[in-house]
Amino acid sequence: MQLDFYKAFSINVDLAVEAHDLVRGQTGGEIPGVIVDREKYENSSVTTVKVVEEQAEQLIGKPRGNYITIDAPVLRDNSRTAQQEVAEILAKKLSSLFNLPENANILLVGLGNWNATPDSLGPKVIDHSMVTRHLFKYAPEELGEGMRSVSAIAPGVLGITGIETAEIIKGIVEKIQPELMIVVDSLAAGSVDRIATTIQIADTGINPGSGIGNKRAAINQESMGVPVIAIGIPTVVHAAVIAQVTVEQFLEQLKMNPVLDQIYKNLRPDFTESIINQVLKPFAGNLMVTPKEIDTLILTTSKIIAGGISMALHPSIDFDDFNMYLN
Repeated sequence: MQLDFYKAFSINVDLAVEAHDLVRGQTGGEIPGVIVDREKYENSSVTTVKVVEEQAEQLIGKPRGNYITIDAPVLRDNSRTAQQEVAEILAKKLSSLFNLPENANILLVGLGNWNATPDSLGPKVIDHSMVTRHLFKYAPEELGEGMRSVSAIAPGVLGITGIETAEIIKGIVEKIQPELMIVVDSLAAGSVDRIATTIQIADTGINPGSGIGNKRAAINQESMGVPVIAIGIPTVVHAAVIAQVTVEQFLEQLKMNPVLDQIYKNLRPDFTESIINQVLKPFAGNLMVTPKEIDTLILTTSKIIAGGISMALHPSIDFDDFNMYLN
């Protein structure tokens, strides 16, 4: 079973839609306490997974809340039309998760290591975000109608700062007292097709580094004292997952060939797991894979996320206005 394979390699599933599909594939039926809704757009599709019961929370390993997944494979084609559509959908779905007054104070947090490209999505989003908190004091004439106070921080990672990221953020929250925090981070996917083409929005916060096996303090409403919305894009896939898919497709070819079918029947049930363990042994089974063009993909997707966030937080701003303000 695929779910058993993930457990054997201690692979965490960042995307709720993948966690849902894994459990559903294992049980062969719908998961009680989970509501799934799907929408189709011209260049993308949206799947909303709502975890509403404690039993479902335990089954799929995700806290109760809303998980919105935007899938847009066309993002790899560098289509401006597709990018604008996705940014606008992101803004719409993000707006549906909060209800803030116009004078609300929002904190953006870009998690990750700016020195490691696959982990630099968060800091890159901060680079492209519209921050306005200082303008309210020093240049109010530059503000347009419907613009909110937004501040931003890229706190780095424990290995660089020597400080837990959650501790840094907590100190800032206590100082500026935002009504909402939006956190952006790189995620790990269960399929290479999802790298830089899938966006997840969740109103349950985030556990930094969970997708690559790092256990850091949670950043959520319970720990921060304010609502936390997390936005992430997969930038890596566990090598064991890629190896598993490769071996499974190879075995399927064996089954289809009458001459080789007997070889397939003689294989031990744990054949795949044993082979992959041997290959990944030098990395203690923990090897993450990212495409060589990840720097370009990070640049593109960070602009889309920053644009979507800005349009959601500043209702009077559209996609073109967002680019104008940045330039």
